[in-house]
Amino acid sequence: MNDSSHQSRRERFEEFEKAAIEAEFETGRREESVAEAKRHILIRIGRVFLGTIVVIAGLLMLALPGPGMITIAAGLALLASDVPFARRLLENVRKRLPADADGKISKPVVIGGLIVSAITVGVSLWWTFFR
Repeated sequence: MNDSSHQSRRERFEEFEKAAIEAEFETGRREESVAEAKRHILIRIGRVFLGTIVVIAGLLMLALPGPGMITIAAGLALLASDVPFARRLLENVRKRLPADADGKISKPVVIGGLIVSAITVGVSLWWTFFR
């Protein structure tokens, strides 16, 4: 790689970083310094990444054993604060989940689903790699 292409990439990255920090100052939660804005950008990226992984796991659980709809709802809840369409999808998924009179998902349903998921994943890993 020659120096001009490396410098060009560096300049593009710096422009991207500057635009991201500016956008964070405008839409973020009242950052007072550039360091805080950078940290919030990393938090947002991490939330979007983790939310995407959880949604994909939930989609897989629709066909495999596990609480697919609850896992999808958890992933969309992570994404909802940063991705606008995730809020709308989350409302649609929540309508399909078992809920009490207040519209909240009961804790036994969530805890039971997580336990079933953990057991299923553990047994699948054991069956695949350690048997």
